[in-house]
Amino acid sequence: MELSVRDLKTTDYVSVWDAMKEFTDSRDSTTADELWITEHRAVFTMGQAAKSMHILDPKEIPVVYTDRGGQVTYHGPGQIVAYLLRDLRRVKETVHTFVSNLEAVMIHTLREYGINASRLEGNPGVYVENKKIGALGLRIRHGRSYHGICLNVDMDLSPYQQINPCGLAGMAVTQIADYVKNTSLEEAVSKLVSAYQTVFSYDNVAVHNRAMKDFA
Repeated sequence: MELSVRDLKTTDYVSVWDAMKEFTDSRDSTTADELWITEHRAVFTMGQAAKSMHILDPKEIPVVYTDRGGQVTYHGPGQIVAYLLRDLRRVKETVHTFVSNLEAVMIHTLREYGINASRLEGNPGVYVENKKIGALGLRIRHGRSYHGICLNVDMDLSPYQQINPCGLAGMAVTQIADYVKNTSLEEAVSKLVSAYQTVFSYDNVAVHNRAMKDFA
């Protein structure tokens, strides 16, 4: 099974969101799954069930209301955002299994750094010492997914104090750099892509670059 990986570099959130919807609506049963890797400019995003009370003080950071599941989260420099555009119907994969596998990708990636991450019952994402390090939010349309996960690598965590992360008041947030010195986004991306290949059993992975102007 083939996976096309596209490194989008630094992007505007809404431009990538629009492109994901277009890709999902235009693909057919023969279209290869794609993994889009990016680093978004600072933005708070709200899921369909999100409550405005969980945005405590956005200040200058824009707030975008999206069509994904979940509550409010933050994206910004130093964080990997990975969108797996997957045809669940083709491989007869349930949404529950898909979510579990996405969490497994993050857990596997963190294990490569010697970081012991785990799930927290009733709260999607992955946690280290009860601190959130990776989040996820999805939309499934006609059996095909878009949106995905974000994993904190080496970033300014202070914007998380302006929200209740994922709707959880008082939830502490952490990142790989808090446990591993001299980490880089490029290294983390490489480990994450390998984890996707392992967890989802892709036997053919092709890496492409998309010009930054496509998602300016």
